[in-house]
Amino acid sequence: MTGPGAGHGGGPQAAGPAARAAPGLPAAEPERVVSPLADADERAIEGALRPKRLADFIGQARVREQLSLVLAGALRRGTPPDHVLLSGPPGLGKTTIAMIIAAELGAPLRITSGPAIERSGDLAAVLSTLGEGEVLFIDEIHRLARPAEEMLYLAMEDFRVDVVVGKGPGATAIPLDIAPFTLVGATTRAGLLPAPLRDRFGFTARLDFYEPGELEVIARRSAALLGVALPDDGAQEIARRSRGTPRIVNRLLRRVRDYAEVRCDGVVTREVARAALALYEVDEQGLDRLDRAVLAALTTRFGGGPVGLSTLAVAVGEEAETVEVVAEPFLVRAGMMARTPRGRGGHPAAWEHLGLPAPEAAAGLAVPGSLFE
Repeated sequence: MTGPGAGHGGGPQAAGPAARAAPGLPAAEPERVVSPLADADERAIEGALRPKRLADFIGQARVREQLSLVLAGALRRGTPPDHVLLSGPPGLGKTTIAMIIAAELGAPLRITSGPAIERSGDLAAVLSTLGEGEVLFIDEIHRLARPAEEMLYLAMEDFRVDVVVGKGPGATAIPLDIAPFTLVGATTRAGLLPAPLRDRFGFTARLDFYEPGELEVIARRSAALLGVALPDDGAQEIARRSRGTPRIVNRLLRRVRDYAEVRCDGVVTREVARAALALYEVDEQGLDRLDRAVLAALTTRFGGGPVGLSTLAVAVGEEAETVEVVAEPFLVRAGMMARTPRGRGGHPAAWEHLGLPAPEAAAGLAVPGSLFE
């Protein structure tokens, strides 16, 4: 089973607003091969690697089993399944799962994104054209405009929307029935979803980072689709540097493939993968230039913190949002950085990774588990 929206198996390509980089998030930088975000060009490539069926999806075993029951029950009853909410970091497979849900139901898929729906009329136009049983996928659903969000409440529960005609005292609300549909919402920030919206989803699932073994399977599957010779040792090397994210596995595989074809014999062995990833500045734990710059600033310039996010971002020459969304989640999960009420702080693992002695204050910090524990 393949799970990232970033590219496991083959499936329909995202279209419209969802085909662009996630709105409100920094665009994936071409030189950052370990960014979990994707731009429009990369999403087109991912479309060829996404799985089409739930059985082909790799990883997220609990979510896959739960979702299979939801879909199988709906198919037996001949009714649309409950609305589905998918949450989790970028690149783990939310878009892919939405496409799989539509494929399993044999229903058309309509794709849009929260920021693209600026007014309630935009949402009404989408909902009114849905066919019975159709699947509507809204990416970054937590960024819906408030009027559209309130309209969605009624649509999800009663399959009806109220369209307001006119302005001022003469305005009239015209009820409009819509065909029963299934909404699949995706968000990277579930905490920003209003409770009334969250409660209207019948099935919610959180996607977590992948185990190295699962990433190896994804790498071998993608290599077969791309026609890349990838021995087991090469797959292992790429998987362990992929930060638990399938999108990054596929991106690293493509970069290593280029290196292998241009400078070697085209076979991605462990040695070839190491040489290629060294060229792209991805170290053995999956950290790149930005990650190491953040750690270096935190440990050497600010003595391990605590330091504010904005100050830390200025120190590395990046936007605060880029540091917070792209670099920080992995560093926190890897046990190298901590978020505290006073700011960001460093764990002893940060000094260890940079080959520096940790100060006594940092040595006293509790060290969280490793990335996949």
